[in-house]
Amino acid sequence: MSTRLQSIQSHLSGSSSLQVGVLGATGTVGQRFITLLSRHPYLKIHSLGASARSAGKPYIKATKWKQTTPCADAVRQIVIKPCSPEHFAGCDIIFSGLDSDVAGEIEAAFRKAGFRIFSNARNYRRDLLVPLVVPTANPSHIDMIPVQQRETGSGKGFIVTNSNCSTSGLVVPLAALQKTWPDALFDVSVVTMQAISGGGYPGVPSLDILDNVVPHISGEEEKMEWESLKILGGYRQGALQVDMKRGMTVSASCNRVAVLDGHLMCVSLRFAADRPAPRTLDEVRQCWESYMPLAEVEKETGVVMPSAPKRAIFVHEEDDRPQPRLDRELDNGYAVSVGRLRPLCSADDTLKGIRFVALVHNTVLGAAGMGILNAELAVARGYI
Repeated sequence: MSTRLQSIQSHLSGSSSLQVGVLGATGTVGQRFITLLSRHPYLKIHSLGASARSAGKPYIKATKWKQTTPCADAVRQIVIKPCSPEHFAGCDIIFSGLDSDVAGEIEAAFRKAGFRIFSNARNYRRDLLVPLVVPTANPSHIDMIPVQQRETGSGKGFIVTNSNCSTSGLVVPLAALQKTWPDALFDVSVVTMQAISGGGYPGVPSLDILDNVVPHISGEEEKMEWESLKILGGYRQGALQVDMKRGMTVSASCNRVAVLDGHLMCVSLRFAADRPAPRTLDEVRQCWESYMPLAEVEKETGVVMPSAPKRAIFVHEEDDRPQPRLDRELDNGYAVSVGRLRPLCSADDTLKGIRFVALVHNTVLGAAGMGILNAELAVARGYI
């Protein structure tokens, strides 16, 4: 047995695994949860939930499997259950890939019943008591969990939400800069080129996306602009809510492109004129390359997170990188790639900002993988 797994088992009071349930298991995000969990060292699939029309069927009969790896044998014959708490007894953790149309009431019921929920849905992202966590950007916000439990009277139950998929690729490099220069971020403009898998299955009709770019994704721009401010905001231990990021604006323009996986974004960032900020592009590169927030959590707690990327940010030096097809799987899809770093300079050549390209795997760090890594973070911090 590896030293890494031994340290986890010791933290889990000698247990070798945690049992998990997946809600919305037949959808795109649910399938990605299953793919990632099937090879996880201690999170083991116990129960699967989906809509009433799928309940009672073996999983493989109820889903149109669209992942590039086969559905694990151990999962194929699991009988799907209705998405209600009484059917998930024995689960230590619940991952929710539910559509936002139904997620709100179902996730609230599971929390009330004492379940720990890691949700990919948007329903509770604006809830003051619910942490909105991109684990390689704002891991400290996971410490809101005890406050939520106390204020909601949910016992051991809580909800932690993922960000929107495109938001995750933006906030990680910004969080790294903010850690070194806390007041430097001033004005962010981002243009995204988002993969079709972000729209779920069956997604964008082929006649709309082939030979085309769709310059609108409903609700996406507002999510990026608002969520970034909560994620980059501060949290004081025991406080009832996050202090939203002040002094920074985000302007987003979102486009759907004919790429299967991987959201690419072009970012322009202006620094605050009267605050300490990077003076050179080399300082920015060094900041990104040395940014390892989850390694710091592992060192502090003594608990490893198996899915944590070796590098939170992969910095490309080539002029034509990152690219979705070539770079989305770096660190198993948990790293954000950045490249094409260029200056925004004033008339006297003073660095007043930067321009760069970022890439995130939208169904790994941008969705299911974010939920799994958030669960590992909660385990490390002792909330599970």
